[in-house]
Amino acid sequence: MSTGYLRGLFKQKQKIFQSAFFFQQQQQPTELLPNLVHMSVTSFKIKVPASSANIGPGFDVLGIGLQLYLTITVTIDPSIDTSSDPHHALLSYEGDGKVPFESNENLITQTALYVMRCNGIKDFPRGTHIHVNNPIPLGRGLGSLASAIVAGVYLGNEIGNLKLDKYRLLDYCLMIERHPDNIAAAMLGGFIGSYLNELSSEDSQLITVPLDYILPKVKNGELITPQNKIVSQQPPNNIGQYVEYKWNKKIKCLTIIPNFELSTDLSRSVLPKNYQLPDIVYNLQRIAILTTALTQDPPNHKVIYQSMKDKLHQPYRFGLIPGLNTVLQKITPESYPGLCGICLSGAGPTILCLATDGFEKIANDVIEIFKQEGIECDSKLLDLAYDGATVEYGS
Repeated sequence: MSTGYLRGLFKQKQKIFQSAFFFQQQQQPTELLPNLVHMSVTSFKIKVPASSANIGPGFDVLGIGLQLYLTITVTIDPSIDTSSDPHHALLSYEGDGKVPFESNENLITQTALYVMRCNGIKDFPRGTHIHVNNPIPLGRGLGSLASAIVAGVYLGNEIGNLKLDKYRLLDYCLMIERHPDNIAAAMLGGFIGSYLNELSSEDSQLITVPLDYILPKVKNGELITPQNKIVSQQPPNNIGQYVEYKWNKKIKCLTIIPNFELSTDLSRSVLPKNYQLPDIVYNLQRIAILTTALTQDPPNHKVIYQSMKDKLHQPYRFGLIPGLNTVLQKITPESYPGLCGICLSGAGPTILCLATDGFEKIANDVIEIFKQEGIECDSKLLDLAYDGATVEYGS
């Protein structure tokens, strides 16, 4: 899929609003957050973890949820009347990067509108304020887009009082982000394997419609996507399949985050259209070992390290990430006894190091390698987020 369009949803000029929503609905009011009809104030908070995908040899297959959370806080006060937003939803934002604040251009609210539209709901409730707090760096390989999509799907589910479970919500997510590894890790949490199911020809056509039919394009406040192309049909059931693996909690996730963005589109563009059979077998052998090796206690550092090697995507991305090849060659268990494994996080440029100790030395030395390439880095030591996305209502 084209993530270039999704990235554009994040990157417009930032404006600050204090806000609220007005709800126009096509269903009975009592079906949509029932408390609203009594003019009471309703609040809830959605939390979605960051994620790391392509774990070792698991290109487009393995992902982990990480304890770094995108949080959206929603407060609905029907006594506040606002109508300045096209869908009666204004937002505020703090965190990495700049994002659009119009509900028909912001990725989170556009995604929520898609879920609502598929269930006969046009707009957001009157009197609602959405505050987005996003510490997940944009375009660094830590699943910022996946977190926003999952948050938007959750938002639509809560606003519409749809009561959909996580697996059905994943179907909505996969209509927008067609690679399930990050999405599944952000939604379900923990250590997740995933694949796309083989669908009927009719369902396959639906899930491959252009992205702007799902998230309509808007330019200068004007709708660009033809109205008759906008999808309001619910997604097919069971688009993806998911399994949660166990994880040895002694193994921590050390992320070293270079200070430049790398788009998924660009990172994918350097990959070959066809692969050599020995390279495919190389990854298949390692992924079969890795998913068990990460559960064993005590961790076998050597086995994990060897089984986290890859020949399907990392070698092709060396030219996009100065220092990556040096990092993979020099940061080994022989030099850093606490290291279990090392790989590119997602499409990069973040480096994911799995380790049991020696975190500071590993981080400092990776940072120094990048510094020699003129690249500054941050680092974060994270545990897995086992609960995935959650929603909590205020008292």
